[in-house]
Amino acid sequence: NKVLLPAVQLLAGIPSVVYGFFGMIVMVPAVQAMVKSDFFKTVLHVKSGKGMSLFTASLLLGIMILPTIITVSKTSLDAVPQSYYEGSLALGATHERSVFCAVLPAAKSGVMSAVILGVGRAIGETMAVVMVAGNQTWMPKGLFQGLRTMTSNIVIEMGYAADLHREALIATGVVLFVFILLINLCFSLVKGGEKNG
Repeated sequence: NKVLLPAVQLLAGIPSVVYGFFGMIVMVPAVQAMVKSDFFKTVLHVKSGKGMSLFTASLLLGIMILPTIITVSKTSLDAVPQSYYEGSLALGATHERSVFCAVLPAAKSGVMSAVILGVGRAIGETMAVVMVAGNQTWMPKGLFQGLRTMTSNIVIEMGYAADLHREALIATGVVLFVFILLINLCFSLVKGGEKNG
């Protein structure tokens, strides 16, 4: 706890461009080598793929949102009264059963809130995704193909966009805004359910 929690908090403070740089230097070559391996070609039937891909971007985003999810989930679990755990043990439950059947259900809404916040951060992420996703303007045919996200599209093209092109980018921004609004609404509903419960 003394080592892990400060490490997670440190990860939460790292700028997204540093994550993107890490992804370019470490993850992209690793995924490229993985896709070229015989296992991927014969067992998983992946015929072609790139290091800069949907898979790499998803993996990097997963690493980026973990600190948010862990921190909020830990706070939620710490808020559960110790008597829940002790009462479960007193009734004869094992340590694992007490945690999963007594403590975790009591902290469920907090853990759900953590996941919703993490997904919200992932949807709005731009810089790291631009660096590892391959920046291709067509729909990917598989996990190991490049792509361009909506946020990346706005950042890359807004500088020179005009007329209809600019309007399309603004519409993309509105779609993103609606997504974030829906995620915040889900967060509010989960937190509201926690207060009512």
